Amino acid sequence: MGKDCGNHGDDDFRQSCRRLLAILLTMALLVGVVALIVYLVLRPTHPRFYLQDAALRQLDLSNGSAPLLSTAAQVTVASRNPNGRVGVYYDRLDVYATYKYQQVTLASRLPAVYQGHGDVDVWSPVLAGPAVPFAPFLADALAKDLAAGYLVLQLRIDGRVRWKVGSWVSGHYHMFVTCPAYFISSGAGSGYRGAVGAHGLRFQTTTYCRVEV
Repeated sequence: MGKDCGNHGDDDFRQSCRRLLAILLTMALLVGVVALIVYLVLRPTHPRFYLQDAALRQLDLSNGSAPLLSTAAQVTVASRNPNGRVGVYYDRLDVYATYKYQQVTLASRLPAVYQGHGDVDVWSPVLAGPAVPFAPFLADALAKDLAAGYLVLQLRIDGRVRWKVGSWVSGHYHMFVTCPAYFISSGAGSGYRGAVGAHGLRFQTTTYCRVEV
């Protein structure tokens, strides 16, 4: 008799655990469905980024079988939140420059910021890459570009963002931003007449950036 009572108690405990687990799973599912509905209804638009200016201060390439590239530049990049009802938390933004997909500067961390509806933020970080190992075939390509009087770098931003709707804040989303930076010889073209930097190159024009979230 006592053994039967013990088994009955174990069954009640297991049933209670199953009911509690079912309740928790149902609540988690409801929260997920609500978050998905909010996201689908509001459909936040990606922030818009623009490369407004870039000043190339240094671009020195060493010769030899193991080239080293030293780069220094100051860039001005702007971001605008186009959403009317969705705010954006920029929790982390690391910006750096690349040449033909090779990173040529260290990453610079931008200040974290909250961007409200229609707000615009502007950053002007200094990017530096002292003595970065550079592939020989890229060194040849860079030398040919400079001889032709132009240079194309890519400004890249690697970040983490969150969306805010009312009091609800989403989880983190990974954001990638790519901005082409066009430099031309100071004696070529008729674009933007900015300051002349390394190798007589100047930034040509404001460019739109590609944003992936």
